[in-house]
Amino acid sequence: METVEVFDAKATAQFLDFGALVQALRQATLEHAAGLIHAPVRIGVPLQDGGVFLSMPASAADVAIHKLVSVSPANVAKKLPTIFGTVTVCDGATGQPEFILDGPTVTGRRTAALSMLGVRLLHPRTPSSFLLVGTGQQAQFHAAAIGQLHPEALLYVRGQHVEAERAFCASMRLAGVAVMSAREKNPADIDTVITVTTSKTPVYTEAAQPGRLVIGVGAFTPDAAEIAPATVEASAVFVDDLDATREEAGDLLQAAVDWSTVRSLASACEAPAPKDKPILLKTVGSGAWDLAACRVARSAIRNR
Repeated sequence: METVEVFDAKATAQFLDFGALVQALRQATLEHAAGLIHAPVRIGVPLQDGGVFLSMPASAADVAIHKLVSVSPANVAKKLPTIFGTVTVCDGATGQPEFILDGPTVTGRRTAALSMLGVRLLHPRTPSSFLLVGTGQQAQFHAAAIGQLHPEALLYVRGQHVEAERAFCASMRLAGVAVMSAREKNPADIDTVITVTTSKTPVYTEAAQPGRLVIGVGAFTPDAAEIAPATVEASAVFVDDLDATREEAGDLLQAAVDWSTVRSLASACEAPAPKDKPILLKTVGSGAWDLAACRVARSAIRNR
């Protein structure tokens, strides 16, 4: 049996260009909706100190993948990453393993790219300003995606305190992305808000307003909600995966959303979002999106 090549975080990131990811994710949303990608709702088992061990398989005609990751919020106090894991990529016909990618990097970059797909499909106009709520790893991936795909837009960050915002801005400056502290710059007329925290209670409570796209990313359990129920109730709601969000999207479940009115992101590829209503996109993730990322990585690896 041939040796299966394993790529670390740096190499994995180099294979996953944000522009290519957005295109691959758009195709994957349509394939998933059509039943061409098989991706069950993730399986989770508990770890100590509130952590969770997650299994996310997916398959299509060309490729099959399995992402196995751990999420441990308590690792912050231990000065360890909150996410560890790997993604195994196999041939879609034979199941033969081809290579292994770094799980947190795949998760981070495909999640940020999925938000950017939401911006492309749902935003009523070209975004001029972004606010990231959160200063963790997922905020860093989103800032990098915005820096590449929307370099003309202003980018702000809001953290738990101003020191966290300053540290985040300094870190992203080293990566070539300009970010401003929301507390120090007091941004007005933000047209795109993305919440990327691990908070169990709402971190975004502003009233929904037409012309502003709100994307909820961080919460993925029924008991967690980053966005206030009133904001959800007043918005036209889109989701990345209807089955998964019915089980995991605390933001929507706690707002008792009317699921008959909720639309998938795939539907927005064919029928535009309303331009006269506030728009909310809630994503919880799917193995189908990891599969899309693995397609991008596989193409990049073959073209080395």
